[in-house]
Amino acid sequence: MPNEEFQPVVPHEGWHVLHLFYQIDHSQWALYSEDDQRHAKTQLSELVQEIRSTPDTHLLVYAVVGPKADLGFMLLTPDLQVANAFEKQLSLSLGPEILIPTYSYLSQTEGSEYTTTREQYIEETLIAEKSLDPKSTEFAKALQEFEDRMAHYRQHRLYPVLPDWPVICFYPMSKRRQGNDNWYSLDYPTRRQLMAGHAKVGRTYSGRILQLITGSTGLDEHEWGVTLLAKNTSDIKAIVYEMRFDEVSARYGEFGDFYIGLQLPLDALFRRVCL
Repeated sequence: MPNEEFQPVVPHEGWHVLHLFYQIDHSQWALYSEDDQRHAKTQLSELVQEIRSTPDTHLLVYAVVGPKADLGFMLLTPDLQVANAFEKQLSLSLGPEILIPTYSYLSQTEGSEYTTTREQYIEETLIAEKSLDPKSTEFAKALQEFEDRMAHYRQHRLYPVLPDWPVICFYPMSKRRQGNDNWYSLDYPTRRQLMAGHAKVGRTYSGRILQLITGSTGLDEHEWGVTLLAKNTSDIKAIVYEMRFDEVSARYGEFGDFYIGLQLPLDALFRRVCL
């Protein structure tokens, strides 16, 4: 376990999220004896088990497709002290010169400021759109269903449980701040309306794509990290392509590099990355 003598650094709500990418120095790995290689892989396996057994902590491990990196980790945990300690251990887990960092990204799980509130749902949907009587049973049932649905949504945004679907896609993004395309010069109602259309597209991929948006303003070079989990790359391509036509992306979106990985059991992962 990481050293617990330090004061925890925990958000008011949600978890810290670290995406870590490494290339493997195979020339250094080749200098290891078979026993040393076996020991190194055992050491990484035991560390993965330790991290995954830590309360409120999740670790995804995957082989990165393409030469941007060989190995990727996605670490979610409340305490930044714990995240930092595990990050350093992962970097050295196969030996001091084997894993070469190529990219990392720090963010936090967070709720959305554009999520429909109880009051907005009552006024805009139940009364204005559906013309329901606030004293009716139908009104009460619809409101309860909304509150249950939003509680589930908020829980997933702040404290996600990520499936072991094989394909993982990560990319950072920001909102543009240039001239007439300055997202932050728009008033809140306009931004909320635009984001509602954006979210509507995302909901059509329910069951095919699990999407986690994490905030990184003040923490890293972009404003959000986007993690997509899927069972195939066609759905990844489809959702990203379709959202590019939405005004939020087409006019205001700026994107970093995309990383695609494949989640694998550790024994298969070692073979895949040629260890």
